[in-house]
Amino acid sequence: MAKAGKKFRAAAEKIGVDKKYTVDEAVKLVRESATAKYNETIDVAIRLGVNPKYADQMVRGAVVLPHGTGKTVRIAVFAKGDKAKEAEAAGADVIGAEDLGEKISKGFLDFDKVIAAPDMMGVVGKLGKVLGPRGLMPNPKVGTVTPDVAKAIRELKAGKVEFRVEKAGIVHVPIGKKSFEAEKLRDNLNTLMEVILKARPASAKGTYVRSVTVSSTHGPGVKLDALQFGVAKV
Repeated sequence: MAKAGKKFRAAAEKIGVDKKYTVDEAVKLVRESATAKYNETIDVAIRLGVNPKYADQMVRGAVVLPHGTGKTVRIAVFAKGDKAKEAEAAGADVIGAEDLGEKISKGFLDFDKVIAAPDMMGVVGKLGKVLGPRGLMPNPKVGTVTPDVAKAIRELKAGKVEFRVEKAGIVHVPIGKKSFEAEKLRDNLNTLMEVILKARPASAKGTYVRSVTVSSTHGPGVKLDALQFGVAKV
């Protein structure tokens, strides 16, 4: 196991191992600990009291972060006719139907998100083995299979992010870049937490939000006090 670098250790020393911080305190510490020369991503890891192996405890959804993620998103859209024209006007980067499906099946993956009009799912469904493992398969539950392709494109361009609880019961979501002002990171985090809380499965028992940790790409994690989000005490 590689030893932590000097910058990481110096940043970690400023963070209390057992202390839980407010959102404002955590955001300040995370920005200070993002010492890489490039614009590091700021992520949040939320450990939930659910068991994802049961379908009725799956936590999944999407949220439009008020200040976006700081990342330029390339969007591929499966549509034809008027829907294709709407997609082009809304700023889609790649648009097609059967022709796009054929390109993807041959290895074309120069995009970050995929949106599909409902009548295109016959084409998209055949690409499950390519798009599925990469988390690119369109899904109506998160708004990427929709008759309103223009709205879906605008939301993704504006900073819409998807979330899905992993096997270990953790949700990982990017909430911005280290270059973001602290207030923007705070707003994004609070908006995400509101949606996560609303997504609580009825079958989830006990404490729903077990822990919330914010970190930069190469920085140490900063634990937040989950009580500030209005959750039951651990």
